[in-house]
Amino acid sequence: MLAHGGLLQVLVKRIYEKTDQWRFTLGFFAMGNACSNHLGIPPAKGPNPVGCTDFMMDHTEQGTFFRLYYPCQETDKAEKPDWVPCSEYFNGLADFMKINRSLSERIFSYLFGSFKIPAYLDVPFKSTGKCPVVIFSHGLGAFRTLYSAICAELASQGFIVASVEHRDQSASATFYYREKAESEQADDNVPKTSASAPHNLVKEWMYYRTLKHGETEFPLRNKQVKQRADECIRALDKLIEMNSGIPVQNVLQTKFDWTTLENSMDLCKIAVMGHSFGGATVIESLCKEVKFKCGVALDAWMFPLDDELFARVRQPIFFINSEKFQWAGNISRMKKLDSAVIPRKMITIKGTVHQSFPDFTFLTGNWIGKLMKLKGEIDPELAIDLSNKASLAFLQRHLGLNKNFNQWDPLIDGQDDNLIQGTNVTVLQSAI
Repeated sequence: MLAHGGLLQVLVKRIYEKTDQWRFTLGFFAMGNACSNHLGIPPAKGPNPVGCTDFMMDHTEQGTFFRLYYPCQETDKAEKPDWVPCSEYFNGLADFMKINRSLSERIFSYLFGSFKIPAYLDVPFKSTGKCPVVIFSHGLGAFRTLYSAICAELASQGFIVASVEHRDQSASATFYYREKAESEQADDNVPKTSASAPHNLVKEWMYYRTLKHGETEFPLRNKQVKQRADECIRALDKLIEMNSGIPVQNVLQTKFDWTTLENSMDLCKIAVMGHSFGGATVIESLCKEVKFKCGVALDAWMFPLDDELFARVRQPIFFINSEKFQWAGNISRMKKLDSAVIPRKMITIKGTVHQSFPDFTFLTGNWIGKLMKLKGEIDPELAIDLSNKASLAFLQRHLGLNKNFNQWDPLIDGQDDNLIQGTNVTVLQSAI
């Protein structure tokens, strides 16, 4: 998501210029989408089929909540889950963009409601040896499912990936549970779904927190990035427990057998990855937790971070930037992490925009996507393929993986016609 104001802001504002024309607008979008023959999140390219499931530790907002992607067994019967899990997330996107919920829900549902995650829900885990681990952090106004093209690709290549849904009020929407009051016990006859919580709990939704009138942004974002890092670390701690065979309690009563993850992970090969605000979360997490051996920051938004933090980060970092989002002040903060002894790499993907990393870029027609800044000039599948391959090469190099990802080593140094080594942004030396 964009750091200040977010994904689809322009799109929906234009729709709302004349709300009585929304039917025409939907037709306009449908016509634009019809121009593309390949709408949908691209399937993963690795050798393993991909499964996914959700895990919630502790029903309160102090717990951690993530979608897990993993190599799975071959299956013909399993379903792929909806890309947007339920209508409350559409409401969250509406709140994030300060627009009417009822109308925007219909628009979002029409445009995006039929798309599926490129992974099978709750299918059995397939052991492929000890899997390296990635914790993924979403951007501002996003949630756990919006980066499935990246997370599923990593899982198809043999990683176990936990995509955290943050509860710092930076997600457009998320939820937790509270215990039912005595007066609410009569509702216990409501049927359970495959991922429902125990009947003594009631779902509570948490939506994006806007800046208050007169409020300075840095203290809020700085507090949030610290909480986000803590949530990433809690997710990792929970995976470590699963790997050790410690019984875990999933508040969401999914069909997935969590005991099958015992001894499945290589806990010496752990990385953290994220986009935009999630990129800042990568840096904060590396500083707080040495179990993260390296980090990949996708179009990172560096504003939320304390200046004193930069000198304390000791792990390798890979910045993968879009061509159109970055600016001199943000790049200068990335360059404060430059080191003569610790590997720090940066590349820029030509023709990309900030939204070239989340899944939205695959779900609108070409010219509509460009108009609304969801697509850049480059083919979105080529862009995400370059980002994923470069990330895999970097992860192999710094996690010590015995894979064939080193075939993409030149991408780490920007050696491709669609890449720039470093940045396209001019930064004055005095600003660093």
